[in-house]
Amino acid sequence: MPYELYYWPTIQGRGEFVRLALEEAGAEYADVARQPKGMGAMMRLMESAETPPFAPPFLKDGETIVAQTAAILLYLGARHDLAPKDPEGGLWTHQIQLTISDFVAEAHDTHHPVGVGLYYEDQKEEAGRRAEEFRDSRIPKFLTWFETIMARNPEGPSHLVGGRLTYADLSLFQVVEGLSYAFPKATGRALKKAPKVAALHDSVMERPRIRAYLGSSRRIPFNEEGIYRRYPELDE
Repeated sequence: MPYELYYWPTIQGRGEFVRLALEEAGAEYADVARQPKGMGAMMRLMESAETPPFAPPFLKDGETIVAQTAAILLYLGARHDLAPKDPEGGLWTHQIQLTISDFVAEAHDTHHPVGVGLYYEDQKEEAGRRAEEFRDSRIPKFLTWFETIMARNPEGPSHLVGGRLTYADLSLFQVVEGLSYAFPKATGRALKKAPKVAALHDSVMERPRIRAYLGSSRRIPFNEEGIYRRYPELDE
């Protein structure tokens, strides 16, 4: 049976990290909420499941439901050769993904630093302060860490873990894509000091299945409703 992915139908958001893994794996899946009456199906499942997800994304594999992006990727990585098979390597990949989750949350909070229930326009002053610190300190700090672990990878600096692509590589690609959309100036500066990260991004983009996905209608364009939003005043 194909996987069922449940996520909001108009944004990339956190669901995109799962989509990239499914696409790279060549796995059959349904992006349920993008189908007719799919939003209703997603909400009914959240209301009726014995182990209800707190929020999308979540993945349904037969009777198994897995929520939280990092947990979904841990589940898929073991099944589709997108993570090391040894316990230590699998745990290290999961740790990297959790750090990526922290990075994603900080990117989101640049435009919603006060409350997710408020419009950006209601918190622009605070967003400006938050974005300045994110641009000047947090983006370089995170990218430097990724650059460091690639440099220290015993199997070479082409990947975050081991000598083959993992879901963490796919996720870092998506982070760079999102940052380049939302903060093109700041991200360009930071990537000049993280050439291994930049090279990883470019190599993932050229993978046949990823390249085909990026050029398809399955890839939702970035927009100002998702995690990564382009507000020029935040990228000075």
